[in-house]
Amino acid sequence: MVDDRRVASGLSARLRVGYALGGIATGSFGTVPGLLLLPYLTDSLGIGSALAGLIVFLPKAWDVIVNPITGRLSDRSSNARRTRRPFLLWGGLALALSFALLFSGPQAPRGVAGGWVAVIFLLCATAYSAFQVPYVAMPAELTGDYAERTRLLSWRVAILAVAILASGASAPLIRNLVGGAAGYRAMAIFVALLILVGVLGAYVGTSGARTTAVPSPPGGLSGQLSLAWRIRDFRLLLLTFVVQALAIGSMLAGVDYVSRAVLHDPSASSFLFACFVGPAVLVTPLWQRVAGRLGKKRGYVIGSGVLTAGAASLLAVGSAPPIVIYAVAAIAGAGYAGCQLFPLAMLPDTAAHHAERTGENRVGLLTGVWTAGETLGLALGPAIFALVLTIGGYRSSTAGDLVQPARAITAIRVGFAALPAALIMISLLALRGYTLGPDDLRHAAVGPADTTGDGSPVG
Repeated sequence: MVDDRRVASGLSARLRVGYALGGIATGSFGTVPGLLLLPYLTDSLGIGSALAGLIVFLPKAWDVIVNPITGRLSDRSSNARRTRRPFLLWGGLALALSFALLFSGPQAPRGVAGGWVAVIFLLCATAYSAFQVPYVAMPAELTGDYAERTRLLSWRVAILAVAILASGASAPLIRNLVGGAAGYRAMAIFVALLILVGVLGAYVGTSGARTTAVPSPPGGLSGQLSLAWRIRDFRLLLLTFVVQALAIGSMLAGVDYVSRAVLHDPSASSFLFACFVGPAVLVTPLWQRVAGRLGKKRGYVIGSGVLTAGAASLLAVGSAPPIVIYAVAAIAGAGYAGCQLFPLAMLPDTAAHHAERTGENRVGLLTGVWTAGETLGLALGPAIFALVLTIGGYRSSTAGDLVQPARAITAIRVGFAALPAALIMISLLALRGYTLGPDDLRHAAVGPADTTGDGSPVG
């Protein structure tokens, strides 16, 4: 069931980097729609904020249904082919193509323009599921070492941070430089190319890994979902991560609105976003050391506390000098890096521990449920932010330069700072009951030792 040779082994540098390159695809798609799709709908197409929030939310909510199905299919595929890689290739190619089309639809009438976005975004969500679910499942099968998973995910989080920074900072710049509808189209093509780089990098870079030997359990999807929910540590970790994804989604949706309506500087969105994401590149190795000394759970709590403090301090946006706001955003970004690394390193722990105890491979199903929850949180974030804008009386227009009432400015601050800070603190209530640690996971792996190719252990 478990081969102890994996416990003391490390993964090759080629495999670590190859796997991590997939973060370019997930980071780009996970960031840019949350950053610019809502402003595109409200301030380019002139769609009301409530309806725009619904258009952003519903296609991504579809992932709640399709992700567990994708996970179940990838479990079966990995047993038959000993690899999940075909999902990465075909799902990733479809994602790049559909994203290029997302901002390239008609501008009028509004009903047709909004319908185009909704349908294409649904295609994006489906393609993303086919790529992301197998991709997130792979670490549990690549190594059985508790610390090695943290090292593997540290590489991914570092590249993920670079991808988020590159896509999130450059996308508004490209939009602003080109201008108008053409700016959105140029931005979409650029991001689609980034996604393509990540997809091909992950597919080629993991070509030597052979991992899965634990059989996929029999039974229908509904029964497997019920079993997944009864895995206590997985359930608690998932609840924590989903609520935090909701907070991050709301913050991302607010960046462009803060820049234009509060700071009155559209170019500030790139600087604000860069200050939030940029620190992750520098502090991820520090969070890895925290994991080694204090454990992943305690590190996750500390990272969440730093993110909460930074988010709450952003309430001062508009009243404090911009340099102070950028510095506070950097503090929040340091916490955000920890809130990405620790749960992503803890997820394969729960999957591998479950496989060791039961002898059945549910890693794809668990990651399907995980990514469904993450996607739901990231989709609900902009939807809730849009609801806050509606309550605050935000005025939509096709020009995007209306002067907003004072209560709309307050609503932007609440959705961007106060609400995310509160959600992150609430999320930690679930994490209190998480119990898995190094002693539970020294010998937990899904599948046998890699014995050939670049997936082979190195001393």
